[in-house]
Amino acid sequence: MKYTISIFLIIILSACSGTKRVVETQKPKEPTEIIVKTKDSIIQEELTTIVVDSVIPNQENIPTKVEPKKVFNHTAWDNLLKKYISKNGNVDYNAFKNNRKLLSNYISSLSDTMPIETWTKQEKLAYWINAYNAMTIDLILRNYPVKSIKDIDKPWDKRFWKLGEKWYNLNDIEHQILRKMDEPRIHFAIVCASVSCPKLLNEAYNALNLDEQLTYVTKEFLSDTSKNNISENKIELSKIFQWFTKDFKQNGSVIDFLNQYSDIEISAKAKRSFKTYDWDLNE
Repeated sequence: MKYTISIFLIIILSACSGTKRVVETQKPKEPTEIIVKTKDSIIQEELTTIVVDSVIPNQENIPTKVEPKKVFNHTAWDNLLKKYISKNGNVDYNAFKNNRKLLSNYISSLSDTMPIETWTKQEKLAYWINAYNAMTIDLILRNYPVKSIKDIDKPWDKRFWKLGEKWYNLNDIEHQILRKMDEPRIHFAIVCASVSCPKLLNEAYNALNLDEQLTYVTKEFLSDTSKNNISENKIELSKIFQWFTKDFKQNGSVIDFLNQYSDIEISAKAKRSFKTYDWDLNE
């Protein structure tokens, strides 16, 4: 019996020590830190993300909003020109006066969409050339019947037209805007309502084919013998070339300019004179 108890105790002790070894062998490694997010911490994290994203946006994923460029539509002016200006550039002022309201509306509408920096040079030129011609006709209609624009007291200084926040006169547009755009052909596009002026084109100037329009009116003016007489060795020119000589010398001499648009090759040594200017009304 004594031996039986001893054997039994040995078995129990062995079993316990074995169990201990098993437990020790299966002991887990040091636990990693476990972060339990509460509802408040999740909300705080989302708010932080929103703030960071708003301060440092991902530029690649944000589409750039491009505002459409507004350019003035001269259709109303084009319609008036086709109706009241002949192909020879003569103006039916009497009939025009009966519909002066349409002209006034067009000039008023010029104020709604004035040229801005993003406009092309052609868009700006077309705008101001049309504005100048429309205002010149309006000036005549305000004083019609009249035999000459020069019968009006200081005609080019009259500030009858407000565009934006500024009142303009014809001198402002010609000398402070158009001439500073370095396009000498404007002198054959803007019209002073006189016989010796270039013909008023019976269509509005527009940016899409402005170069073709300016070339056309320049060639038309030079080939009109009532305004210019041109030969190889002698030229009798409009006084426009005398008044604005500097404008025509941007890329050489006046003769260099003429030779770009004249059918006759003019000698650099050609004798030059100027025609008398006829200020009678172009009607």
